[in-house]
Amino acid sequence: MNSIETRGHSRTPWGVSLIVSLAICAIASAGAPSAGSAGNPGTVGAVYPIAEPDALSEIEERARRIDWEKVIGRKIVEKKVFSYRPAGLIPLARAKKGRKYTVDLTYTLSEDIPDGKGGTLYPKGYVFNPLDYVTLPNTIVVIDGADTAQVGWFASSPHFNDFKTILLITDGSYSELSRKLNRPVYYADAAIIDRFDLVAAPAVVRQRGRVMEVNEIAM
Repeated sequence: MNSIETRGHSRTPWGVSLIVSLAICAIASAGAPSAGSAGNPGTVGAVYPIAEPDALSEIEERARRIDWEKVIGRKIVEKKVFSYRPAGLIPLARAKKGRKYTVDLTYTLSEDIPDGKGGTLYPKGYVFNPLDYVTLPNTIVVIDGADTAQVGWFASSPHFNDFKTILLITDGSYSELSRKLNRPVYYADAAIIDRFDLVAAPAVVRQRGRVMEVNEIAM
C-alpha cells in the first residue's frame, strides 16, 4: 500500500460555501449605510440595466446541478477505506526479553496442483521449501501499532529509513500510523502470524538461507 492522504475529513462543498459567504456579504451590505445615504448627489450620466445574470443566482443554479449524493457517497467510501480494519487480527504480547529463532517454511501440498493442460504439475503430498526457489530481499518488522512504545522503537530504529523494510501491525489504525510515519503500513493477518510462528512483538523477520529468522526485540 502506498502513502495515504486522509480525505475523510468533512468539507463544505465549494458551491454551498461560496453561497453562504456571498449571502453574508449581501446582508452586511444591506444593513450598513451606503456612501450616498448622507445626501443624494443625483444621477450623473445615462443609467443602463445590468445585463449580466445575478452572480448568486448563477452559483445557486450550479450548486443545484451537482449530484451531492455522489459526492457524499464518495466521502463515505473514502472514510471506510481509511478506517479499514480486517477481522480476525491476532494480538501479540510485548516482547519482555530478546529472543531469536528460525522458522522452516517447508510445505506439503494438501492437494494436486494442475498444470492447466489436464495434467498435474505438482501432486498431493509434494514437499517443497519456497526459499529454495526465491530470495526475499525485504526485512519484515511486526509491531503493535496501538502501542506507542513499539511505534517509537520502530521510528528510532535503522529499519525506519530502510526502503526494503515492510512494516506490519497487529493492532491500531494503518491509515493514522502511515500518515504519522510517512511510510506504507500493512496489517499482519492470522496467516502471517501463523506462518512465522510469531508470539511477541516487536519482531524482525529476515531470510537466512533456507529458513526465516525471527528476532524478538525486548521492550
